[in-house]
Amino acid sequence: MDIKDLIPQRDPFLFIDNVESLSEKEIIVSTTFTAELDVFKGHFPGNPIVPGVLLTEHCFQSGAALISGHSKTGFQDKLAVVSRIQSAKFKHIVKPDELITTKTTLLEQIDNAAFFKSITTNSEKKKVLILEFACNLVSG
Repeated sequence: MDIKDLIPQRDPFLFIDNVESLSEKEIIVSTTFTAELDVFKGHFPGNPIVPGVLLTEHCFQSGAALISGHSKTGFQDKLAVVSRIQSAKFKHIVKPDELITTKTTLLEQIDNAAFFKSITTNSEKKKVLILEFACNLVSG
């Protein structure tokens, strides 16, 4: 499944390369933040790391893709807008050109609000980010 069929974000602000799997309550996505990205020119020059804000956006986009990817949610025509970060735990640094994989689970859906938990791991299967967040689903 092509991520561009699920969410409106596009380059240079699309932070999912592949949808590995999609079910009613869970999505698994992956991406690599390539060393050529302009952000690495200024984010710790000489020792670049992927900014935490890009890792969280990657998770937010996976939640939006999960909601729009299933007809049972009834929100295919809505836009998922982040409304809350419940918790964010950054466990390991992510370097440029490092593959990350994120599993995002829909914890609960109440009216136009969706609550998620994302766990992002690196190629060594080490957790790099654990994120709990919510989105409001609004007309686009």
